Amino acid sequence: MGLLPGTRVLDLSQWLPGPAAGQLLSDLGADVLKVEPPAGDPMRALGPCDDDGVSAWYKAVNAGKRVLRLDLKSAEGRTLFRRLAGEADVLLESYRPGTLERLGLGRDSLRALNPGLVHCALSGYGQTGPYASKGGHDINYMAVGGGLVASGPEAAPTMAYPPVADHASALQAVVMILAALLRRGSGGGRSGGEGAYLDVSLTETVLAWQALPLTAALRPGWQPTRGRAALNGGAACYRVYRTADGRFVTLGAIESKFWQSFCEAVGRPDLVARQWEAFPQKPLIAEVEAIFAGRPLADWVALLGPLDCCFEPVPELAEVPDHPQIAARRQLRRAGGGVEGPRVESLLAAWVDGQPPPERAPVREVEGERALAAWGASA
Repeated sequence: MGLLPGTRVLDLSQWLPGPAAGQLLSDLGADVLKVEPPAGDPMRALGPCDDDGVSAWYKAVNAGKRVLRLDLKSAEGRTLFRRLAGEADVLLESYRPGTLERLGLGRDSLRALNPGLVHCALSGYGQTGPYASKGGHDINYMAVGGGLVASGPEAAPTMAYPPVADHASALQAVVMILAALLRRGSGGGRSGGEGAYLDVSLTETVLAWQALPLTAALRPGWQPTRGRAALNGGAACYRVYRTADGRFVTLGAIESKFWQSFCEAVGRPDLVARQWEAFPQKPLIAEVEAIFAGRPLADWVALLGPLDCCFEPVPELAEVPDHPQIAARRQLRRAGGGVEGPRVESLLAAWVDGQPPPERAPVREVEGERALAAWGASA
C-alpha cells in the first residue's frame, strides 16, 4: 500500500493486541520484523492448527511480517537486537513493565542507542500504578476499565467476542505510533528526528470509551445498569430478538422514523407512540419479542430487509464471508489452512485511492543477519 514507505518496525509483542497492531502497520506499508523467543510466540499453539502444527490464528494475525527467533536472555541475542533497534523507526512491545529493563534493553538504553526510535510499550494496566505488574487478560481489562459492568442483560455482565480490549488497544497503539512518527518528521529518527516513548494500556483504552456511561452513572436517574439503558437492552427499539426458528435479528430503530417504519411494517402502528416509555421497557420489549418469535428469519428478512428501519439479521459466523456487503468490499481472504479447513484473514479495514485492501504475504521466518541485510544495515 505504501502509506508508510521505508518505515521499519521491530515487533516484540506476543499473543493478540501487539501483533494485531504490528500487522496494521504492515498493512499500511511498514516493514515489520517480529522478534520471538526461541520457543516462538505462545500464540502459535492457540486455536485451530494447520497441518504443520502451527495455529491458523497465529498465521492470520502475523501475516505480512517476517519473524526472527532471538534469545534476548543471551548476550549474543541482545547484541543483535541492539543492532536491529539502532536501525528501527518503531519498537512495539507488550512485555510486563520492567522486563526490558531487566534485560538491559530499557527505555533509556534504547533512546541512547537510537534517539529517533518510537517505542510503544503496550501493557495491560500501564507502566505505572499499583496494577502495573499485575497479570491479566481482556476480561480483566474490560472490568477495570468500565467496559463490562453495563454490558449484557440484568442477570450478569456479558463478555464480548472477539475480545474488545485486545483489538481496541491495537488500534490505539497504532494511532499513537503514527502520531509520534508524524511529530518526528519525514526526516526520520535515523536522520535526527525526535522519537517518543508511548505508554499504552489495554485498560485505559477501554476507559477512554466510558465518558458517556460514566457521566450518566454520576447523575441521579441515569444509571446505565445492565439491561436498563437505551443502548444496552432497556429499550425495545434497540435490541437483539429471537425468531421462530431460533435465529436472531438486530433492531436499531432509535430515530422515530425508523421505529415508525418498523411498527407499521409489522402491523402494530399502536406501538409507535410507546417508543420512549420509561426504561427498562419490559412490557413493550415483551410485545416486540412476541412479534419476532412469530415468524422465521427468512420471513423477517423478506419483510424488513428492504425497509429503512435499521433491521439486520445476525448471521452465523460461517455466513459472514458470503454476506453481499462483506463480499463486495473484499476485506476477507481465505488462505492456506489444512485438512480442517481454510484460514480466514481480515485485511486492512479501508480502501485507499479507490483500491481494495491488498493481500498479505504469509508470515515467514528469517535469520538475524538476513533481517539486518533486509533493512540495508551492515551485517
